[in-house]
Amino acid sequence: MSDQEKSPAWAIDPHVPSVARMYDYYLGGKDNFAADRAAADKVVAAMPYVRTFTRDNRALLSRVVTLLARNGVRQFLDIGSGLPTQENVHQVAQRAAPDSRVVYVDNDPIVLVHGRALLASNPLTTVVQADLCDPAGILRHPEVRAQIDFDRPVAVLLLAILHFVPDDEQAASIVADLRKGLVPGSYLAISHGHAGKVGEEVEAQVRGAYAKTTAGDIKPRTPGQVAAFLDGMELLEPGVVPVEAWRPPDDPVEPDFDKAGFLAAVGRVR
Repeated sequence: MSDQEKSPAWAIDPHVPSVARMYDYYLGGKDNFAADRAAADKVVAAMPYVRTFTRDNRALLSRVVTLLARNGVRQFLDIGSGLPTQENVHQVAQRAAPDSRVVYVDNDPIVLVHGRALLASNPLTTVVQADLCDPAGILRHPEVRAQIDFDRPVAVLLLAILHFVPDDEQAASIVADLRKGLVPGSYLAISHGHAGKVGEEVEAQVRGAYAKTTAGDIKPRTPGQVAAFLDGMELLEPGVVPVEAWRPPDDPVEPDFDKAGFLAAVGRVR
């Protein structure tokens, strides 16, 4: 194939698994290709309850956004937003506070296509194609700046995305750069994959499946490593816990750190 015939950088390649489309598949969505389903099925084979904690993570999003909107936040920056599904950030935030502004950020072109189609009639919501690994570029992005006033509190959501940055120093640097743009009263919400005590073989199978995706790898981290992202912030109760145990709507859930899944933590800028 000549240089002129090569696909543009934004083109969608259905033969390369996408973590956004795999996530959609776990949630029971239909915006995915055979390659995505094949890769996701390998993860399910190694860790059959992945669909459960993925749905728990989605439910966490609703609880966190509702809480922050009720606490007065009117600006939400959802980085690594994934494909639109039910109970998206703008739907949750604008239900609690109709004047909430939301910017979705993702580097998957199919997210941009679907998101813009969905949000064409919502002037308070924008979808931007940008890369988590360039946090300064996100904060400077003209479409982000058109929607978000960083002189006022902002809720930055990093839900199920930081584990796709395998280098610990880079992940910490990304979070630090994003935090620099936040004024007091802002929030940072994180959910992050952790391996619990699944064993090296299962972890290797899961990471092997993700190695063939556009992300290239997935790196589970411990509760202590997740907590470190929020050092210096006011950590909201109950601290760093599995997503299902973060302020559940009904009866309290006993945290089980031995089980693999997603950890949740929310910090407030002092």
